[in-house]
Formats: sequence, structure tokens, C-alpha cells
Amino acid sequence: MFAIIKTGGKQYKVAANDIIRVEKLAGASGDTIEFKDVLMMGREGSVKIGAPLVTNARVLGTVLDQTRDDKVIIFKKKRRHNYRRKNGHRQYLTVVKITDILAEGESPRAKSSPAVAKEKAEKPAEKKTAAPKVETKVPAKKAAPQPEAKAPAKQAAPKAEKPSVKKAAPKAKKPSKK
Repeated sequence: MFAIIKTGGKQYKVAANDIIRVEKLAGASGDTIEFKDVLMMGREGSVKIGAPLVTNARVLGTVLDQTRDDKVIIFKKKRRHNYRRKNGHRQYLTVVKITDILAEGESPRAKSSPAVAKEKAEKPAEKKTAAPKVETKVPAKKAAPQPEAKAPAKQAAPKAEKPSVKKAAPKAKKPSKK
């Protein structure tokens, strides 16, 4: 079974267990999304085309990830006019796994097959016991002893320095032109 859905201004052909990347949709990883804009459905040789939508048809999916697409570079140039503009864009995307395609009046399939459900019923559920909580008391930190404040030491007056005198280097004589 397949369906053609519309989302984000684009159309996608999907089947059960397909993974598609669509423009950003609200929802966190693990949430279920329902696409109601189903344009066409096909099943075992029969095709149902909507006008414009197939009535009461829907496609269910699970959000796998919220991500961003590769960067697209936009570069504009007008030659001989020193005009250049460079921009980049990264589109936000949602990765969705299609779980069910439902026609009018259908309900979603059970998550597990009857054989798996039967096995779960036969096995008693294992009780998980939580480990006993052990409380450890951490001694409070003692304040570090403060060193006794010392009186400021008397500073000796700075010694008077003799001003240094630099002698100018003798000027080199320029050769005279004769």
C-alpha cells in the first residue's frame, strides 16, 4: 500500500516503514504525527485519487529526529559592476518514519503481532525491585582558619636614583662634494 501526501508545500510518495525528511513539523523525538492531506492512495492494483484530497484518509508517522539540512550557498554577481553577495541557508527538517496508512474507517494496527502478545501473556512480568537507598552523610565543610592579620610592614623610603645622563653619539661627517 502506498499514499501520496502533501506537507510543507511538497508532495511525498510513502509506504509503511519508509523514512522521509520533511520541512520542520512540531513535535519531539518519539511523538506521533498524523498527515491528513492525502492526495492519492494505492492498494493491490486499485488506486483511489482524491479531488483534491482522499476523504477520511490519513497517514501516521513517528518523529525520529529534528535536524537541519546541508548548507545551500546563494551567490549573486553582476559582472563589471563590483557587485557580489554571498548568503547561506540551512533548512530545518523533521525525520519521520511512516508507521501506518489508513483509508476511510480503518483504525491503526496494533504495535505487536498476536504471537508476541501471546508470549507476553504467558510469561509473568518480572518485578523490578529498586535498590535500597543508602544515605550517606557528608560532613559539613569547616571554614578554613584565617591567618592572623599582620600589621603592614614599614616600607623604607625609596632610594633617590641619580638621573642617568646619556651622551649623544658624535655625528658622522658627510663627505663633501668637490
